[in-house]
Amino acid sequence: MKKTFKDFKDFISKGNVLDMAVGVIIGGAFGKIVTSLVNDILMPLLGVVTGGADFSTKKIVLSPAEVDAAGEVIKAEAAILYGSFIQNIIDFLLIALCIFFITKAVAKAGEKLKKQEEAKPEEPKKPTSEELLTEIRDLLKESK
Repeated sequence: MKKTFKDFKDFISKGNVLDMAVGVIIGGAFGKIVTSLVNDILMPLLGVVTGGADFSTKKIVLSPAEVDAAGEVIKAEAAILYGSFIQNIIDFLLIALCIFFITKAVAKAGEKLKKQEEAKPEEPKKPTSEELLTEIRDLLKESK
């Protein structure tokens, strides 16, 4: 049991796991922002362009709902909600576009840093202890 706990502790404390967790949390929040952008801004604009169509209500009814005399639903309708599907496609495309640009920017920044590292002059190589001792020995031999 102690080994299992130690293994779990080692796993969870690795930087990659923590980075991934932060990425998932930020990604979830980012997804909500994009969904709001699509549902609250882009889809109404698309509706205006298409003559006032509200895509969230677009559907193909396969079987209508059955309602009793009191107005209560006995059987819910079966419908294909293609308007919602269109909104989700737009969500996906916007998120993919943003991830593409972020990835591209990170890669460009990485290349820039790599070029800066390559452009730096190399520091002179410091001699090892063995090299220093050999040099001292040789100098002592010459002085005799």
